[in-house]
Amino acid sequence: MPHLEVNGATIYYETEGHPGKPAIILIHAGIATLRMWDPLTPALADDHYVIRYDTRGSGGTTADSVDFSDRTDARDILDHLGVATATVIGCSRGGGIAIDLALESPHRIAGLVTICSGPSGLPEVAPTDRENAAIDRLDRAFEAGDWARLNELEVRLWALGTGRDPATLDPGFVELAYELNRPNLEHADEHPTPAPLDPPAFDRLVDITVPTLVTVGDHDLTEVLAAFEFLITSIPHADSARFADSAHLPSVEQADVFSRTLADWLAHHGL
Repeated sequence: MPHLEVNGATIYYETEGHPGKPAIILIHAGIATLRMWDPLTPALADDHYVIRYDTRGSGGTTADSVDFSDRTDARDILDHLGVATATVIGCSRGGGIAIDLALESPHRIAGLVTICSGPSGLPEVAPTDRENAAIDRLDRAFEAGDWARLNELEVRLWALGTGRDPATLDPGFVELAYELNRPNLEHADEHPTPAPLDPPAFDRLVDITVPTLVTVGDHDLTEVLAAFEFLITSIPHADSARFADSAHLPSVEQADVFSRTLADWLAHHGL
């Protein structure tokens, strides 16, 4: 299995497709691993060189407790694979990294897709009472050091959504959502410290000039829906898409619909 040794980490990555095709790099959500991209990768790899990896604290990547840059990790993978430019697609935390990367290294990014993400430096948005109660449960699990409970509550809050009854959701998706986050439990004792983009992305979005697609699930948290609106009004000429029957992982929960939307957008912009 391919790994890349970088500053204080051994990063696990996978590639699909021909290296001569346009490159796409996928950055997963904090409640998942690179396995979240399994539903999308086969179709993307038909006409792209698809790169995905586990960020520090996730999946098959191991990391020491050192200071590091998420943007540098992504660039190191592109450099290792000989990729000069790529379309970067990120979900949640991965989308935040993607935005920062597009600002810090614009010459490396051909296109940008965010899924349920916000820019670094975005001011806090007040949660609803229901969201606040769920966040309080996460805080109590964290304070108690109950990592298994925390891992489970993260999925309930983000992937399933506070406004939906899990019993009404596709059981296969619910099972998969928990399965995607479970491997991250193994990294509870790792404490790498990411260096923030300085200055943060919040006041710099107008500088993103590559084709951009901003997406969100309608059942996501209040703060994410607000971030979606901010991104589409701040990034010049950004395209957008909303997915009515999903929360924080629309590319997993509505994989077929999302895949078609993404494929059409990539084709329209020649990416």
